[in-house]
Amino acid sequence: MHLNDQALFSGEPLLRLRDAVYEFCWLLNRGYARHSVMQLVGDHHQLVKRQRLAISRAACSNTSRELRKTTCLQIEQIKDRQLVIDGFNLIISVETAMAGGLLLRCCDGCIRDIAGIHGTYRLVHETRQAIELIGNVLQAFSPASVLWLFDKPVSNSGRLAEMVRDIATVHHWNWQAELIDNPDQVIRNSGKVAITSDSAILDGGVQWVNLGAYLTTNHFHESWLIDFSDVLNEPE
Repeated sequence: MHLNDQALFSGEPLLRLRDAVYEFCWLLNRGYARHSVMQLVGDHHQLVKRQRLAISRAACSNTSRELRKTTCLQIEQIKDRQLVIDGFNLIISVETAMAGGLLLRCCDGCIRDIAGIHGTYRLVHETRQAIELIGNVLQAFSPASVLWLFDKPVSNSGRLAEMVRDIATVHHWNWQAELIDNPDQVIRNSGKVAITSDSAILDGGVQWVNLGAYLTTNHFHESWLIDFSDVLNEPE
């Protein structure tokens, strides 16, 4: 957990963040560029870097929300389907939940963390547990196959992919794990059902499963979750 998160994301600051997310969405709905909105809203509310990252990940336009809702499959629908997992995107969120870190239920219903890997990643105590949990949940719904993709340039991506392969071998799961330079593009063009909360991938119109929300509801009852999912329903 980040040292200052309790102060930044509770009480009066949290009320300001709800206002900021609403304003962020309002401006996106009127065609303003995301980077401009981030600066405008962040400066207006005098937000620090982590708060700005949070509102940016929480907010989306009505158009994006409706597209993502339309293309989202129920987890029961993955039976006999080929899955592709945005590896770092999923694992870091599950690690965060297990460690008691901050999660956001965003305007599109996705669960997102506010971690940033910036080219570096290190395996933590929760990593193996996170992969095991993900695997046990997915295999209960009998997908045909699972392909994990990891960003090749990120440090320790090779070690993480090897851990995924080892766990799959032990459990006899039909998994593969690969390192590639641009997972987002490959996922968008794969034709497989995606497991990700990455907005750029979801806005490509891929079929996807909101596994983060499923795990939060069914396995992380005590997680620290801030819910922004109703912000777009507030009257203008």
